[in-house]
Amino acid sequence: MVRSLVAAALLATAAPLSAQVHVSPLVDPKVAELRDKAMDGDNYAWDIVEGLTTEVGQRLAGTEAEARARDWAVRKLTAMGFSNVRVEPFDMPVWSRGHESAEILAPFPQHMVVAALGNSGSTGPEGVTGEIVGFDSVDALSAAPDDLVRGKIVFVDHRMPANQDGSGYGEFGAPRRQGPTVASKKGALAIVIRSIGTDHHRNPHTGVMVFSDGAKPIPAGALSIPDAEQLVRILKRGQPVTMRLVLQSRVTNGQSGNVIAEVPGRDPSLPPILVGGHLDSWDLGTGAIDDGTGVAIAAAAAKRIMDAGRPLRTIRVVWFGAEEVGLFGGNHYREKYGKQPHYALIESDFGADKIWKVDSKLGDARKSEAEAIGKALAPLGIVTGKFDEADGSDIGPMLADGLPGVGLSQDGTRYFDLHHTPDDTLDKIDPAQLRQNVAAWTAVLAILSSGIEEPKAKKRR
Repeated sequence: MVRSLVAAALLATAAPLSAQVHVSPLVDPKVAELRDKAMDGDNYAWDIVEGLTTEVGQRLAGTEAEARARDWAVRKLTAMGFSNVRVEPFDMPVWSRGHESAEILAPFPQHMVVAALGNSGSTGPEGVTGEIVGFDSVDALSAAPDDLVRGKIVFVDHRMPANQDGSGYGEFGAPRRQGPTVASKKGALAIVIRSIGTDHHRNPHTGVMVFSDGAKPIPAGALSIPDAEQLVRILKRGQPVTMRLVLQSRVTNGQSGNVIAEVPGRDPSLPPILVGGHLDSWDLGTGAIDDGTGVAIAAAAAKRIMDAGRPLRTIRVVWFGAEEVGLFGGNHYREKYGKQPHYALIESDFGADKIWKVDSKLGDARKSEAEAIGKALAPLGIVTGKFDEADGSDIGPMLADGLPGVGLSQDGTRYFDLHHTPDDTLDKIDPAQLRQNVAAWTAVLAILSSGIEEPKAKKRR
């Protein structure tokens, strides 16, 4: 009886209580409307990434395929209604792969799956044959006596974990980034590493590395993770292990370029907002996740602002060239425009799974603007992170120079299953999560653009 009376009392007070609840207008209704429309029905991003990966495919920097991608991009962005669409070219050295194979000759003969790392030295068609010497880290390789390494094929293992923020890539990327230089300086014949990835598919992960400190280029490849684990088991048998490695490659002179398009602002004297991703990809997959989705998200969000009206500030869409092989496009943009004021820099280059966090580096004077961005993104399940940092591969050097920026962090839990592999293909994109990315970017651009003026025909009377 008491419980019934309590329930009745609660029911009696429920309606008046809800009627007294007032929602604080924390988010500009226009921003919220643009965000929600993108979340519910954006098709621009999917159309871009589907077209790019289908009609161009893989886009290795400096190659004819990347040139076709630039031509495709100019046509696409022009057809979407962007202004000042152009290519800003630059010259660069072009590394390309040829035939590659790895074979254990003794004690247990078997084939392995390998891919050359970007800038690998070439074995030539005859390949190289040598005894394997294994290490569980670059630190262990560095500490090893040169005599242990000289004339042998180095193998470096590691255990890269999957995590949401992708932070493992920094620490566990050392075998690819530093390993070849260390092995070369110790006199190694070649080096193979466990792929820098978190999957267990028999797909190797490529990626760029640079021989530094005067190191002579040597053949450098990545074994698929199952093959690397197989090699560890073979080495643990305690018998000498011999491998024949073929990694053919060549370096030529070529050209890349940045594709740039704009949504002109009402006041062209104001610093622009840069939104971008990189157009090039590695040559194993079709570059859907890395970074077809990035250029698609950037352009789709800018297009949605354009559809809504005219922003106060110009939005500059940049599809950077030759990011994968050394940030050539970002550096070229920095040399040409980096000393000019920018209102904000934003780059999408971590796939298209759900954005979970927003960081910003807008300065103390713009703290309220950064907070407004956080409030606008909260309904999308995005938490506000730091107010003193932002990131992005191509824009990173300019952020370090002091330019302001915003960083939208995608969930990276499965990113390194696909990154730089043959599995980086269109079917790996989740359309719903892609729309969430576009919704977040649209909201950020709507706030940064300092007000969108609707076309006269659309203005409410």
